[in-house]
Amino acid sequence: MHSDAANFQLNTHLSTLASIHKIYHTLHKLNLTEDIGQESHKSVCCPRAMPPRKKRRPSSGEDMSAKKSRQDSVFRKQESTQIREEELFSSKRCLEWFYEYAGCDDVVGPEGMEKFCEDIGVEPENVVMLVLAWRLDAQSMGYFTLQEWLKGMSSLQCDSTESLRNSLDHLRSVLNDTTSFKLIYRYAFDFAREKDQRSLDLNTAKCMLGLLLGKTWPLFPVFNQFLEQSKYKVINKDQWCNVLEFSRTINLDLSNYDEDGAWPVMLDEFVEWYKERQIS
Repeated sequence: MHSDAANFQLNTHLSTLASIHKIYHTLHKLNLTEDIGQESHKSVCCPRAMPPRKKRRPSSGEDMSAKKSRQDSVFRKQESTQIREEELFSSKRCLEWFYEYAGCDDVVGPEGMEKFCEDIGVEPENVVMLVLAWRLDAQSMGYFTLQEWLKGMSSLQCDSTESLRNSLDHLRSVLNDTTSFKLIYRYAFDFAREKDQRSLDLNTAKCMLGLLLGKTWPLFPVFNQFLEQSKYKVINKDQWCNVLEFSRTINLDLSNYDEDGAWPVMLDEFVEWYKERQIS
């Protein structure tokens, strides 16, 4: 009896020790696996860094060459930035330019206009000034308002005397475009007339016609003579617009002129006057 009880206690104790050993062995195995996984992860993500290589000290010649290259690069960047800034239109510069010619009422008047024309190297009577006024949408001959100046010069991308000088050839070339010329011609009538009058006085009309048609319409000198000896004191807008159409469509000998057409009476009279002169 005593022996059986002792054996039972011994077996129970051994079984308990075996269980404890098994648990310990299992835990040890798990810890070892985790450590191996962590080490593997570290080796993949964080490979051991190679010892830094010693940099070769550049020679004095190489050092100077590298320094010069950096300086050249900085200079090129500064030069490129400066060129871009100079090419961009500046409203501030344009405003300062305006006040070189404007009076205290924010308008470039006759005196300022004279100085302005002198600075850009153009006579006030030059047709390019009419084209410029058209681009600025100026409402009165001999005057530029601040709003007209800023809006028009901005569209031209001109903010200085020099930039406008460089644009004069472009402005002159606009006259070679048929559609643009017609717009400028129509604009000239309202631009030149007194704002309280619906018609253009004859002297102003002759000057503007000479400016616009004098070099391109061979019959202009004859038409100008007709106006000088005629009864007309003013020219209305319908007459003005028809003169351009007449100059573009009627032959120099007037052979294709239709007296029954919808031409103004003034042009009927011109044709009759001209033919009588040819006969005599």
